[in-house]
Amino acid sequence: MSQPSDTPEPIFACSSCGQAYPQEGFPFRCSNCGSHFEFINPLQFKQPGSSSADRGMGRYRNTFPLRSGTPLVSLGEGGTPLIEVKQGQRSIFLKCEHLNPTGSFKDRGTAILISALLEQGVTKAIEDSSGNAGASFAAYAARAGIEATVYVPDYASGPKKAQIEAHGALVVSIPGPRSAVSEAVEQEAGKDRVYASHTYLPHGIAGMATIAYELVEQLGRAPGTVLAPVGQGTLFLGLYRGFLALREAGVIQEIPKLVGVQAQACAPIWAVFKAGATGLEWVQEGTTVAEGIRILHPLRGDRILEVLDESGGMAIAVEEDEILPARDELAGRGLYVEPTSAVVWAALAQCLPQLNDPVVLVLTGHGLKSSVSL
Repeated sequence: MSQPSDTPEPIFACSSCGQAYPQEGFPFRCSNCGSHFEFINPLQFKQPGSSSADRGMGRYRNTFPLRSGTPLVSLGEGGTPLIEVKQGQRSIFLKCEHLNPTGSFKDRGTAILISALLEQGVTKAIEDSSGNAGASFAAYAARAGIEATVYVPDYASGPKKAQIEAHGALVVSIPGPRSAVSEAVEQEAGKDRVYASHTYLPHGIAGMATIAYELVEQLGRAPGTVLAPVGQGTLFLGLYRGFLALREAGVIQEIPKLVGVQAQACAPIWAVFKAGATGLEWVQEGTTVAEGIRILHPLRGDRILEVLDESGGMAIAVEEDEILPARDELAGRGLYVEPTSAVVWAALAQCLPQLNDPVVLVLTGHGLKSSVSL
């Protein structure tokens, strides 16, 4: 995204060398050193209007990295329910992000990223995804009239691939681990299409921050703890930026304890949190039903670990044989989510006594998107 005309300073800069995001083009990483871009300044929260006409994410339009006149490409994302359930004697709140338009939390970030592409006149774009981000990207690109191609691992669930194709995007399946998909799409980046990476580009993190805004509004206070699945960590980092913005605005006094949950089969953040850098020596990209968080080398891994420390949080890994029973238990309570979402429910057994109330679990994807049957 180029520097907005109504903003005196650039919004993004390289996370390593500090080079500002260029005013021309739409690069996914720094041309100087190859690192990813980040926000230069914290997000600024402003209370949205009280109109009931717009209860979605668009209420927070003035916090997004877009020019003031840029329309938000929307499918009605945001404004998801917060459901209270009991776990023993404790109340647990479930933030139902699986009820966004394409069935996952990714819609919040995609709406902003696609709006930024449209702002720059982009007509063709590519993305890589294990499924949810790709489905979201395809839907919002269709809404904006952008020709989309999505690279996915060949193990991605059939429903997700079908959803991507239904929106008119070209699906390119890549054999091998998730990392092979990223390598393949980066080779194609810049040839004749913009690589609109939800991982490299920071735009969507501002969309994830709106979950924090909604939680405080729905609870009437800040959560004590928030648990979220962690793959690349855009949701996790967006939550942190949102709560930080709320604290700076004087809306809340403390940032909640943030807990990142991974599948034991592929848990690099958990390994480093527990054992330091040496923990990475025994981490592998193992097979897991929680395909959405099967990420061996998270791009913002160091920042995720910093946020765990800054929020007083922790990283948790759940065993593979715990994930589907957790999904089934949630389904038995009326909430049908995919296995990736269920890791947060499975994690409660390890940490609930240590968590501050109110405890919130973010349910990230709908169960209808998974190939794994009940």
